[in-house]
Amino acid sequence: MVLPGPRARGLVAAARAAQGRRVGSAEGSPRGDPASRRAALYVHWPYCEKRCSYCNFNKYVARGGVDEAALRRCLVTEAHTLLALGGVHRVDSVFFGGGTPSLASPHTVAALLEAVAQVAHLPADSEVTLEVNPTSAPGSRLAEFGAAGVNRLSIGLQSLDDAELQLLGRTHSARDALRTLAAARRLFPGRVSVDLMLGLPGQQLGPWLGQLRELLRHCDDHLSLYQLSLERGTALFAQVQRGAVPAPDPELAAEMYAEGRALLRTAGFRQYEVSNFARRGALSTHNWTYWQCGQYLGVGPGAHGRFVPHGAGCHTREARIQTLEPDNWMREVIQFGHGTRKRVPLDELELLEEVLAMGLRTDVGITHQHWRQFESQLTLWDVFGASEEVKRLQEQGLLLLDHRQGHWMRTARACNPCSLRG
Repeated sequence: MVLPGPRARGLVAAARAAQGRRVGSAEGSPRGDPASRRAALYVHWPYCEKRCSYCNFNKYVARGGVDEAALRRCLVTEAHTLLALGGVHRVDSVFFGGGTPSLASPHTVAALLEAVAQVAHLPADSEVTLEVNPTSAPGSRLAEFGAAGVNRLSIGLQSLDDAELQLLGRTHSARDALRTLAAARRLFPGRVSVDLMLGLPGQQLGPWLGQLRELLRHCDDHLSLYQLSLERGTALFAQVQRGAVPAPDPELAAEMYAEGRALLRTAGFRQYEVSNFARRGALSTHNWTYWQCGQYLGVGPGAHGRFVPHGAGCHTREARIQTLEPDNWMREVIQFGHGTRKRVPLDELELLEEVLAMGLRTDVGITHQHWRQFESQLTLWDVFGASEEVKRLQEQGLLLLDHRQGHWMRTARACNPCSLRG
């Protein structure tokens, strides 16, 4: 994001003040607007076989096993509650993430999809994505997930080097990854995404580009490149801190990213977002909702959401976080119908900040038409056209702001990769 959040908010506020407009709280789509009745749904499965060395996501290793029937009932209950609270009439996509949701039974996936269809329209061609780890998803199990309603897979491949996979704490080998990828492509042709990480300790440009070239011989039409982020509290962070493994080189990571982008572009992939690449139109519908600041509901322990809770008589979009720890979350769902731990109403300027931050992640940027969904009176040019900071960014070739062709704004160069999954 090239414009700091507080600075962007300040520019919007200043533009409003110049026009004598009051700054208040509002939702981009009015309550009666059909857009406010649509949402994406994220379902969080919190369990893994083991914790990877780099991961700080909300995930757990259940030593005594998982009571999947109880967890499934709570997921269904919370989905019903939040869909009703949001007044959602149509669900455009469903994403099963984690954790390792491919450890769940296909019956759980089917039950969630059936629960959604009971209270909202879930079109037959809606994108339904399941995150998959190679060791938890043999071909026969993938076929069962397909029968349950999944029509897209996101495979956490991460590397095609067994030593790197061991460093990352992954449970699969490069051979496992390619075997799972081949099975996935047979079952879900054109709808399989893979993740590849860069910037690992000790990683070198040439061998990593070799992995990417090898992956291009096997992959489908969507690929995500993620730079390793060393997170405090993880095993890999501790290893780097005590000198057991070398610290990642940020300059080398930037070179890997640039070379990887060029290689993917040559292979016919469009970089439609900072870390995500697609060809033949295979963009992630679900993540595109995030980047376009559409509404999405988060179901499950630690899930995040952004929606207007119309059922509570509210007209303001809220950022919501569900209770993290699975047992506590289940108790709250049983008692209240949902396990929302934190609700943060977004005022109008905070919402516009998110519109800017998300839109500038994409190759489309922010069009005048998109901006008007959230700000009906001030154009992008009204807000940013007179800004000296924006002018400097334009002079440096870092930002494009065009008022001649419908007022659109986008970054002229890609940012560093970050951690939204495809």
